Amino acid sequence: MEDDNEVIEVPEAPPPPPPVDPAVLAEAEAAKDEANKNFKAKHFAAAIEGYSRAIELNPNNAIYYANRAAAHIKLENYGAAVVDAEKATEIDPKYIKGYYRRGDAHFALGKYKLAVKDLRTAAKVAPRDPDLRRKLSECEKEVKRLRFEEALAVPDSEAVSVLETLDLSIYDNIEESYTGPRMQGNAAEGYVLTLEFVTAMLEEFRQQRTIHKRFAFEIIRQAHALFRSLPSLVDVVIPDDKHFTVCGDVHGQFFDLLNIWKINGMPSTDNPYLFNGDFVDRGSFSCEVIFALLAFKLLYPDHLHLTRGNHESKSMNKVYGFDGEVKAKYNGTMVDCFRELFCGLPLAACLNGRVLVLHGGLFSQEGVTLEDIRRIDRFREPPEDGIMCDALWADPSPMPGRTPSKRGVGLSFGSDVTRRFLEANGLELIVRSHEVKEEGYEVEHEGRLITVFSAPNYCDQMGNKGAFVRFNGNDMVPHFTTFAAVPHPDVRPMAYANSYLMGM
Repeated sequence: MEDDNEVIEVPEAPPPPPPVDPAVLAEAEAAKDEANKNFKAKHFAAAIEGYSRAIELNPNNAIYYANRAAAHIKLENYGAAVVDAEKATEIDPKYIKGYYRRGDAHFALGKYKLAVKDLRTAAKVAPRDPDLRRKLSECEKEVKRLRFEEALAVPDSEAVSVLETLDLSIYDNIEESYTGPRMQGNAAEGYVLTLEFVTAMLEEFRQQRTIHKRFAFEIIRQAHALFRSLPSLVDVVIPDDKHFTVCGDVHGQFFDLLNIWKINGMPSTDNPYLFNGDFVDRGSFSCEVIFALLAFKLLYPDHLHLTRGNHESKSMNKVYGFDGEVKAKYNGTMVDCFRELFCGLPLAACLNGRVLVLHGGLFSQEGVTLEDIRRIDRFREPPEDGIMCDALWADPSPMPGRTPSKRGVGLSFGSDVTRRFLEANGLELIVRSHEVKEEGYEVEHEGRLITVFSAPNYCDQMGNKGAFVRFNGNDMVPHFTTFAAVPHPDVRPMAYANSYLMGM
C-alpha cells in the first residue's frame, strides 16, 4: 500500500531526439489527424491503425502514444494502453495525459494502487485539474475499500455460503401492493417456475419494473443448485434434424436480448441456445438479462446453456455496474448471492464433440485437453493465470505462437496454437466471444476460430452490429445472423458503474 505522504517525483526529460524531416513530420501529423477523426466517429480500431502509422513516421511524439492508449482503452485493450502510456511519459515526463491514460488503464484492470501512483504523478504537474482531482479521489476510495475488505477477509476454508444460509422467510409476506408475476406454489411447499411466470416477468422488465425479491432469490437459489450439478465442460448433443444457436456477450443490453429472441425465436426444447458469458456489467439492464437467462435455464435445463465470462466475477462487477444495479433494484444480500452463482457457471461447452465454445480463448500452456478443462475446480473467483484464467480472458492474435495480452490479463494466441489444440483434441472449430466486432462476428485462424459478440452498439457508443451463430446438427457448419441495436429506455449504459469510468 502506498504511503499517503509518499513524495512523487516527476522524471527528468530525456535528451531531445534527432531532428526529423519536416515532410515526414507533416505526414505523421496527417495520419494523426485522420486517426482523430476515426476516434471521434467511434471507429477505434481504425484510429489505432492511424496512430500506429503516425508513430512509425515519428516515434518521438508523446501525443501519438497517448492518443493510441485512449483508443486501446475504448476497445478494453488495457495492457496495450499501459504500454503506450508508459512510452508517452518516457518521451515527455511532463505530459500529464500519459499518466492519465496509464492511470485509467490500471484502474480498469483493478490495479488501484498503481492507478493512484499515476494520478498523483499527474497531479504534481497539474494540481488544479478538476477531472484529475475527481479521478484521484475515486481511486483513493477504491484503495481504502480494498484495504478494508482485506482486513475483514476470512480464509476460503472458513467462508460460509450465503445461499445455503439465506433465510428467505423474511420475504415470504408478499405485499398486497405487489402486482407483478407470482410463482406457482408457496413458501412451505416450494415454488415452481412456469413459462407463464417467465413470460409475465419479461413484460414486467419491459415496463422497467422488478419482480418481487422472494421470487428473484428463488430463481438464483434454484439456478445455483442446477449449476452445482454440472461439469466445468458441458457436452451438448445436437441431433441431425435439429439446430443450435450460440450468442456472445450481451452485457446488460436487455432490449437487444429480446430482439435476438424476436429474430431467432424464444428459447425452448426445439430452439436451444448457448449464451457465452458476459451477461452483465456495462449495460444498465443487467438484472433483467441475468434473470431472463436464469429463468429459461430453469425451464429448459438441457436446452439453454450458460458459460461463464470474465465479467461474471467479483472484481468486474464492483467496477462495471452490476453490483450497483443489484443494490439499486433489489438489495446488497443479492450481490453476494450472485457472486456464488457466478462461481458455479460452467467454463465451456463442446457441441457434438466437434465445436468448443468458451468465452475467452486458448491456453498459455501447450497440451491442454478437454479432460483438463473438465477437471478444473471452477467454484471460485477467476485466478490471475492458468487454464481457468485463459478460458475467460485470452484473445486470438494474427501473430504466431503465444504473445502478451493486449488486455493485461491472459494471453494472445496465434493460428498455429489453435490448429494444434484442435488436432490434439479431435475438434474442428472454436467459438469464443469477449471482443467487440464491427459486424458482430469475425472468422479467424484459417477458418478454425469464430468470435461472436451479441451486444450491438456496445455501450451506446461503438456503432457495431450484434450477431449470433446457428449450427445444424447434421453438418455443424456455422451460419451467421447480424442485427442492429434497438431502442431502449432512457437509462444510459454504466449508470450504476464506478463514477471514475465516466471520464474514460
